[in-house]
Amino acid sequence: MRVRTTSAAACAVLLAVTALAGCNRDSDSGSGGGKVGIDLPRSDSDFWNSYQQYIEEGVKDGEVDALSLTNSQNDIGKLVANVQTFTDQGAKAVVMAPQDTGAIAESLQSLEDKKIPVVSVDTRPDKGKVYMVVRADNRAYGEKACKYLGEQLKGKGKVVEFQGDLSSINGRDRSEAFKSCMVKNFPGIRVFELATDWKGDVASAKLQSTLAAHPDINGIYMQAGGVFLQPTLALLEQKKLLKPPGTPGHITIISNDGIPEELDAIKAGKIDATVSQPADLYAKYALYWAKQALDGKTPKAGPTDHESTIIKIPNGFEDQLPAPLVTKENVDDPKLWANQLEKKS
Repeated sequence: MRVRTTSAAACAVLLAVTALAGCNRDSDSGSGGGKVGIDLPRSDSDFWNSYQQYIEEGVKDGEVDALSLTNSQNDIGKLVANVQTFTDQGAKAVVMAPQDTGAIAESLQSLEDKKIPVVSVDTRPDKGKVYMVVRADNRAYGEKACKYLGEQLKGKGKVVEFQGDLSSINGRDRSEAFKSCMVKNFPGIRVFELATDWKGDVASAKLQSTLAAHPDINGIYMQAGGVFLQPTLALLEQKKLLKPPGTPGHITIISNDGIPEELDAIKAGKIDATVSQPADLYAKYALYWAKQALDGKTPKAGPTDHESTIIKIPNGFEDQLPAPLVTKENVDDPKLWANQLEKKS
């Protein structure tokens, strides 16, 4: 439903036409109004490009009344500037996905001072008030990847881990959970932690060096398939190391994101699994919670009707959306967002 204005004239028209109870933002039945500023975090990732498509569809369908979308291109300075532009243009709520979760605190404080609620997508800011964080449990990503690799490798071997930017809570959560799980459950597996700053070329270069020193690598964990998948597959193909599952020399690969290209790679036997981040739900509930904020609704902790759980965090609330493990057994599941995206295209 499109966000409506709160002027007296608009209320009068709405009351006359739809017999609504009124325009009180503080009531459960009230409807708030105002423009929403939406910043997209980057355009160098298939996952985030899919998220953008879903956001644009939601805006087009009237889920919120949005200002022109901006893209901060993984640059915290651009994000800060874009947020300032939103406030200058009269935004009453802001949706963002800060990739550096420690550097956005000052902007969040400024928005709080202006009483502009913030929905943070995929990342949880370290400091600063947010109305809602929309993300999946990123520690579960690392744990699922660890358990899958540990079981497939029968607790022995050498694994390369492409770590995301550790200044991001997502990179930290996935890395810490993966490491603690490996240490506790699979001490016979040696893990090579490669910091990548979410950059595919960095991951490829470091993988090449690691393979040169350790040609017996038999597992890879990619924390973001959207940036790591293609350069990794290209390198392994070049070195003739991309061998089908079940054959000698196969390197077991698990990823995070759940983009169509990862599902295709699973079907083709190029990678073994991924954890599907719900790009569609990220967009859907980013807009939903922005609308709830404009309507003056206060979130409540507990299970939701969309199969997630809302938790209270020190600086607001977090809607933790489900993120399933995808293997060859369930890669064709029509409920996976990437399969739905292919049907729409």
